[in-house]
Amino acid sequence: MEFTAPNAQILTFDRKNHSNETLLKLYESLILPRRIEEKMLILLRQGRISKWFSGWGQEAISIGAVNALQEDEFILPMHRNLGIFTGRNLPLEKLFAQFQGKKSGFTKGRDRSFHFGSIEHHTVGMISHLGPQLAIADGIGLAHKLSKEKKVTLVFSGDGASSEGDFHEGLNVAAVWKLPVIFVVEHNGYGLSTPSEEQFAFKYFTEKGPGYGMEAVRVQGNNVLDVYDTILKLAQDIRENPRPVLVEAITFRMRGHEEASGTKYVPKHLMEEWAQLDPVDNYEAYLESIGVLDAATKESLNHKVKTAINERLEIAFAEEAITPNLEEELADVYAAFSQKVISPEGPNTEKRFIDAISDGLRQSMEKYPNLILMGQDIGEYGGVFKITDGFKAQFGGDRVRNTPLCESAIIGAGLGLSIKGYKAMVEMQFADFVSVGFNQIVNNLAKIHYRWGQQADVVIRMPTGAGTAAGPFHSQSNEAWFFHTPGLKIVYPSNPRDAKGLLNAALEDPNPYLYFEHKLLYRSISGPVPDGYYTIEVGKAALAQEGTQVSIITYGMGVHWAIKAVEEMGISADILDLRTLLPWDQEAVATTVKKTGKVIFLQEDTLTGGIGAEICAWISEHCFKDLDAPVMREGSLDTPVPFAPNLEKQFLPTERFKVKLKELLEF
Repeated sequence: MEFTAPNAQILTFDRKNHSNETLLKLYESLILPRRIEEKMLILLRQGRISKWFSGWGQEAISIGAVNALQEDEFILPMHRNLGIFTGRNLPLEKLFAQFQGKKSGFTKGRDRSFHFGSIEHHTVGMISHLGPQLAIADGIGLAHKLSKEKKVTLVFSGDGASSEGDFHEGLNVAAVWKLPVIFVVEHNGYGLSTPSEEQFAFKYFTEKGPGYGMEAVRVQGNNVLDVYDTILKLAQDIRENPRPVLVEAITFRMRGHEEASGTKYVPKHLMEEWAQLDPVDNYEAYLESIGVLDAATKESLNHKVKTAINERLEIAFAEEAITPNLEEELADVYAAFSQKVISPEGPNTEKRFIDAISDGLRQSMEKYPNLILMGQDIGEYGGVFKITDGFKAQFGGDRVRNTPLCESAIIGAGLGLSIKGYKAMVEMQFADFVSVGFNQIVNNLAKIHYRWGQQADVVIRMPTGAGTAAGPFHSQSNEAWFFHTPGLKIVYPSNPRDAKGLLNAALEDPNPYLYFEHKLLYRSISGPVPDGYYTIEVGKAALAQEGTQVSIITYGMGVHWAIKAVEEMGISADILDLRTLLPWDQEAVATTVKKTGKVIFLQEDTLTGGIGAEICAWISEHCFKDLDAPVMREGSLDTPVPFAPNLEKQFLPTERFKVKLKELLEF
């Protein structure tokens, strides 16, 4: 099933009732990205830029779409959508600085090409993983719907990227929630060098729409008027009747995936056929044929465009190469936030761990009307652990949202909500399931502020841990997966008071959080918890117990294991509860090490590559002179978590920890 060009050898345009002014505006808008491409290809050959992703032959899709939407409606473009950025009037010198990795670019030299966004221009750029931005569009669309704004969001996908699970999740969520999102698939026949017939077993994407319960429309993507009219009409309708629509734009990429790839894998006749359907040349010829574009106007517009390109390029080239600033690089990993710890007022009530979490979440919902909760079964059912029991009745279905089984899309939607000024809490049914949304966390949430200054105001709650004989897919301790990722913050409370205060603190902070809550603690421990709203200082450890013989550094369930072990063994120990894993409290660690001279790290996570390895290495490097014995650590076996209770008991570190603790004391 070769991707063939339409039978017509020329494009057929219909001006309908568009004025000459509109037709010429589209022309000027269309030639700008083409002329930039022409210039960039010259600069690439000259070695003045390092890489270029071409949209040559596909410009009409971007230009038709960007001109059809209102200026304050978000567009989420891809590699081939230079016209979106130029159509949104981003300063060309800043855009060119971005391409060159200069400081004045949108990412301060931290990312390439179109991997950026600009809230001012209502654009949100892609990451190299392609599919995740569809879910971000869902979140923006949800924000419009919640705010009762009559707005449309438009997001692009290539036909190759449609093979990713994020494509399915993004469309499915939009359909289920009736979100005002236009999904534009640029069907250009190839994913890099892989032709369509090796990507999917259908001919047109319009076959997919009905399967999701949404409309699907096919347009000739090289016909700027066809694209413009289609998007214009859809957007007007969707603003009044919110729902998603799938638009398939048939087109062809006339150059390589990126210039180094070339096009030798494309049959020659295909290149020749599609060259006849060039979107710029054909539209230009049409305007000339109907007397809208004369030679003088054509020359004038092209001169204007080329002059602007050359002038702005000189500005970008004149800028000096970036001088690295260590302080600025580190500071930009997180959105600026100075926590003001809120002390508890009023009485305390004895609460279970689970009730403290629920209490904090409820009070945060009352404090922040823009906080949206999302997760599987969190509505009427109250979540599998009943954390949100009664929340939907209190706060309504708009704010307490049951979701389809699609962790990636819901995390991405949380980021989309954040872009529109909302806060989002996403509940993982079990921490194990977060692997399905891993990319959104480590590549979108964690990096977006560092890349282009956009905060990710999202908290992901993670019911975690073993001890319930739930086997390898409901018992993992996976906090170390994320501990290695700059841009995230991780908290892991061990008691009800901290559970409420740390959750409230995480929800206040505009940075992305992973909030780990041990399932076995939910109903097994209780303690005095302030009834009022309060927060715990993030990044501050606490001594769960004080002693003189040894320092035990731990967190979560490890705190309870340590307390029990020292009691059974008659040991006087400092038990330092980290509480926050990222950033962790180096000062508190150094203080306890200096106090006792002997230290052991205890974690429930498997031993190799765990958080204990990093902190023990730090102690050896920075506190060596204070040590009276080797730094030790203990964790679970380096196996998956087994199901049978006796196997799980062997897997967990409690007995091995006692042996190692005795060894350390006797050193």
